[in-house]
Amino acid sequence: MNTYSQILNRYWGYSVFKPMQEEIISSIASGKDTLALLPTGGGKSITFQVPSMATEGTCIVVTPLIALMRDQVESLLKRGIKAQAIFSGMSRSEIDISLDNCVYGSYKFLYVSPERLGTEIFRERVKKMKINLIAVDEAHCISQWGYDFRPSYLKIAELREILPDVPVLALTATATADVVDDIQEKLHFASPNVIRTSFERKNLHYMVDVTEDKHRRLLEILQKIPGSGIVYTRNRRKTSEIARFLTGNGISADYYHAGLGSETRSLKQNEWMKGKTRVIVATNAFGMGIDKADVRFVVHFDIPDSLESYFQEAGRAGRDSRLSFAILLYNDADKVNAGKRVSLRFPEIEMISQVYQALGSYFSIPFGGGKGSVLDFNINDFSSRYSFNATTAYYCLKTLEAEGCLELTDEVNNPSKIHFAVGRDELYRFQVANAAFDGFIKLLLRSYSGVFSGFAVIDEEFLAKKTGTSRDVVYQYLVRLNKMQIIQYIPQRKSPLIIMNTERLDRNSFYISTASLKSRKDQYVSKLGSVYSYASSTTQCRSAFLLGYFGEKDPARCGHCDICRKKNEMGLSRYEFDLISVNIKDIVRHANVQPDELVQLLDHPPEKSLKVIRWLLDNAMLTQGPGNIVKWEG
Repeated sequence: MNTYSQILNRYWGYSVFKPMQEEIISSIASGKDTLALLPTGGGKSITFQVPSMATEGTCIVVTPLIALMRDQVESLLKRGIKAQAIFSGMSRSEIDISLDNCVYGSYKFLYVSPERLGTEIFRERVKKMKINLIAVDEAHCISQWGYDFRPSYLKIAELREILPDVPVLALTATATADVVDDIQEKLHFASPNVIRTSFERKNLHYMVDVTEDKHRRLLEILQKIPGSGIVYTRNRRKTSEIARFLTGNGISADYYHAGLGSETRSLKQNEWMKGKTRVIVATNAFGMGIDKADVRFVVHFDIPDSLESYFQEAGRAGRDSRLSFAILLYNDADKVNAGKRVSLRFPEIEMISQVYQALGSYFSIPFGGGKGSVLDFNINDFSSRYSFNATTAYYCLKTLEAEGCLELTDEVNNPSKIHFAVGRDELYRFQVANAAFDGFIKLLLRSYSGVFSGFAVIDEEFLAKKTGTSRDVVYQYLVRLNKMQIIQYIPQRKSPLIIMNTERLDRNSFYISTASLKSRKDQYVSKLGSVYSYASSTTQCRSAFLLGYFGEKDPARCGHCDICRKKNEMGLSRYEFDLISVNIKDIVRHANVQPDELVQLLDHPPEKSLKVIRWLLDNAMLTQGPGNIVKWEG
């Protein structure tokens, strides 16, 4: 057993790697910049965690997902592996101590949100660290051609200037050919190096169900397919509406969206993970980092914005390799509604400017100031105060984010934390001189570890029960110790955040490129067009369509999507159907023939040839022109 296999077995309990993991590990171990394309559930984290454990130094992991970052750090700590996370919303003191721990404390993993990379404190402190690898998760976010572009990802290139000899591992589950090239260019790869596994999921059956009554059809699907699943819908209101509909029809269901409190979201997610809730109806806020292998179906009630997001969300089904279904409900109204979304997502520049100036006033940011500020933000309060439609304000802010002016996060749940600001000897002297605090300090020391080396998460309710007092009394003790500079106390905070990346500009200096805005709009419309093509196709295998979109050459028909099933009903094998189709194409492109003449020219049984010809005519891949001459349109 080699070193990597030993580490995999010792810390993660697996005896063998998943497909492509060893090849990726070998590539980065040899010092090569590497772009790895692994499907959802392909085990991306193992590809940087295992080789970093085998090498002296620390791995920097760049990821935009704070919740996922915390989950991975917690998982590593449980395995006895030292890890830290730094993200927006942490205090300067927390960041300072965390970075010091990585400089002097032999930490193996430092998870960083991309907006922290450009800060002076990070740039200076990272120079003192021994870094063995830079891992970039969700690497498609660096590409303006990707479906989730984040300007802060461009700062990774600056990190490479500080650490020129450190290899980069970029990871993504969804990337078209253009995005693959763009990722490598933006991350300054020394030479192109892509390792990919096929995105084909043989156990996942793709279906498009054209229906005018989506509620009824959804109910029929869930009554037919057993097991746990996810239903994705576009807006928050629909999540609760559909969940109530399902519950009212005897199906255990709950709803989830980013507007719910963090405890509520965690409770709903855990109930679903444990199987207490069968179906979770959610916006796309649900799913990142969810490791539930036995999801039997993912149903999209509304069409998504791109095939990238659809593929990633649908891919949460069937990670245990058992039969599962990815179903898209579709009708003509979807195209109309999606068209309305385009104008909503791309507000006029004047409106964007109004929201930008109002934001500066909302936070009392002076002109020329505010750069680097991290601010609690309530979009409903902001919109109400300045009489904006909340949805319009949100998309204006997302445009400002795409322009690099700011970052807008979902709600960040930062639990209460403490750190002892004095050493043990000074603390002992304080306890002797302040008997009223002695018992409380001892309780803190008994209850929480690591309080001298860094910030420890605490629970005021737990401390209140232990002391037989109220939460407010515990809070007052903590505040007083903080004022006396014995501890640093950071109370719990739950709020979305605005991070100002640039100084505030006045109305005359503020500028957004019309060309840039148009380019993003055109790209969005193009991606929507690909979704329409997928949903409305009646001729191409669903799996082959998706694989082709992501650049796989000549993908085979899956044989079990709704398109393939219709072909299978003709009593022909996939091989027979495709062979006859290719022969028909060759003949009609080189000769003017009628259907009955075509049957004669084909070297196949007439009854089989007729079935294929009829199917191609019914699905407009063959058309008949003047004189009944057959023309190939497929």
